[in-house]
Amino acid sequence: MELNQLKGLIESKVNALGYDLVEFNYGHKDGQDLLSIVVDKVSEIDMDMIVNLTHALNEYLDELNPFDKPYTLDLSSLGAEKPLKVEQLSNYVNKYVNVHLINPIKGENIYEGDLVSVSDDKIIISYRQKTRSINLEILKANIYKIRLAIKF
Repeated sequence: MELNQLKGLIESKVNALGYDLVEFNYGHKDGQDLLSIVVDKVSEIDMDMIVNLTHALNEYLDELNPFDKPYTLDLSSLGAEKPLKVEQLSNYVNKYVNVHLINPIKGENIYEGDLVSVSDDKIIISYRQKTRSINLEILKANIYKIRLAIKF
């Protein structure tokens, strides 16, 4: 089976199970063949979800039998601090985010805080400065990159 065909079948299966396929790679690493798959979804992905998805994909791959030699399936998610797409930020309102800016605001290029709201052209985050909470308006066009962050 060609890799592009297998990727399409895996992507359909992953989508049917409620996930998005982010990466698909097949190669040789540390002396063995490795099928590496990275998935994502809007809601958080925990270890039980990865285990269940791994079982489902293993069964599906056993049915397809795409390779004529042994391989290892490596399934993972983008993680707790996954990068976000600016056009999908409305899915992450009330989440804690880390924002890198193209042009500084108040002399800073990086802010971390709760994503309060998202409109067509801007976002508002609430960040802490000492004991105060401050709402900051950021134009979407000024976002270099944005990711989920872990609040300590």
